[in-house]
Amino acid sequence: MKKTLVSAALLGVGAVVLAGCAGGTGSAGSDEGAEIRVWLVGADTPQEARDYLVETFEADNPGSTLVIEEQSWEGLVDKLTTSLSSSDSPDIVEFGNTQAPAFTSVGALLDLSDEYEALGGDDLLPGFVEAGSYDGAFYAPPLYSGARVVFADPALVTEAPATLDDYVASATALAEANPGKSGVYFAGQDWYNALPFIWENGGEIAVESGGEWDAQLSSDESVAGLLQVQELMTTASVAPKDGDNAEPWTPYCEGAAIQFSAPNWALGLASACETENPPAAPLVYALPGMDGGPAQVFAGGSNIGISANSANPDLAKEALAIILSDEFQTIYGENGLIPAKKSLASTLGDTPEAAAFAEAASNAKLTPASPNWAEVEASRVLEDFFVTIAQGGDVAALAAEVDTQIEDILNG
Repeated sequence: MKKTLVSAALLGVGAVVLAGCAGGTGSAGSDEGAEIRVWLVGADTPQEARDYLVETFEADNPGSTLVIEEQSWEGLVDKLTTSLSSSDSPDIVEFGNTQAPAFTSVGALLDLSDEYEALGGDDLLPGFVEAGSYDGAFYAPPLYSGARVVFADPALVTEAPATLDDYVASATALAEANPGKSGVYFAGQDWYNALPFIWENGGEIAVESGGEWDAQLSSDESVAGLLQVQELMTTASVAPKDGDNAEPWTPYCEGAAIQFSAPNWALGLASACETENPPAAPLVYALPGMDGGPAQVFAGGSNIGISANSANPDLAKEALAIILSDEFQTIYGENGLIPAKKSLASTLGDTPEAAAFAEAASNAKLTPASPNWAEVEASRVLEDFFVTIAQGGDVAALAAEVDTQIEDILNG
């Protein structure tokens, strides 16, 4: 989607919604009998947590109801852009942490600065607080986090590789020794799992200086990482070269992938395969860095905010408080998602898998903190770029082309 269209729509949000909720500061009782609509994205939030939210909210607010409307990650930015500026806006919306600046920067969300301490204050995950803040104001607390880890078939992998080079070599060797199987499942569109290779080799996606963004995928450091990605995609993986990485546990459960990398919440799916001859519950380890220790992996997860156009802002604040409560967040932890509060890290448990989650999260990193970054994602230039890499294209030449595209969006 062109930047001008996205920006125009979001600027429209800023002009309309702030006026729409200027008087929305009454007591919760003034919203009695209202329906609160909560948009959650994908299936990551467990049903237990959804039930807790609905039941607790409706018990605390007799006569009012809360409805959860599940959305898809595909096309989410465009849908939010339209919905948050409408007169029928949802009250509470989830969005990816990398998408947050697109909405915090244009007035699409209610300013929650006065609610910061009540929602968790300095106990909230700091990187997500940063992503959910803009120009000194706080708009979107973290919902949950997830660091990417590696899941491996324990019948074929008994210990974690020591370095990133070892990981590439061992994945290639596994594929060679097991024809028809991926040593590591790495679909062509999967740019999230490509980022650690760029970062660990000293590269960056883009850096900001003097108000201008400089895309750096064509730097020598980034190209070195991209060549490692290409090696994995072409020699260690039989995943579709133009495929996505939406459900990498599926080929694992089917016996077609020996390893895959995914957010930590995939553990339950990979441990409860519903296939005829499922592999054992996977060995889980943090992707190793170039010199050992955990690699810099993409810090996945979501922020959540209240629409500035909400017709019931006070009830929406009550619902948001339940979402950030210890009780709700503990359900996330017990289901393998990293809670929004640092103090609840222990809810992940004391298993080797939990230790791997914590190790990976300790060095997790975000994409460029630009209000226009969501437009980069919406444009799908990164998916297209990595598909051509998976198909064996010239990495340096392709990187130079995509750098120009990214700069046009970030600086447009």
